[in-house]
Amino acid sequence: MPAARHKIKKNDLVMVVTGRDRGKTGKVLRILPHDGRALVERLNVVKRHSKPRGAASPGGIVEKEAPIEISNLMLFCERCNAPVRAGYKLEADQSKHRVCRRCGEAIGGD
Repeated sequence: MPAARHKIKKNDLVMVVTGRDRGKTGKVLRILPHDGRALVERLNVVKRHSKPRGAASPGGIVEKEAPIEISNLMLFCERCNAPVRAGYKLEADQSKHRVCRRCGEAIGGD
């Protein structure tokens, strides 16, 4: 099954709209398109118990980000200061850019 295309991309600012971290914002670190999930900086933090592996990595409890369902995330527009839907706008030179559906501001650096 091919991966679904999502309007959320790496380095986007997103807000969690449902779940344990609802209302928090963060930057997307990685998209996992086949799983429909995304890793977001400092959100959905889980604790993992690691076994000591020599002097270089001591054991203990490690906190790390776990992937969040993309359906639970929305793009965050800094101009609107709110979570927004994204649309596409075709420029005169035939380039396509994502825009905020609320204010029309360009989203991201694409």
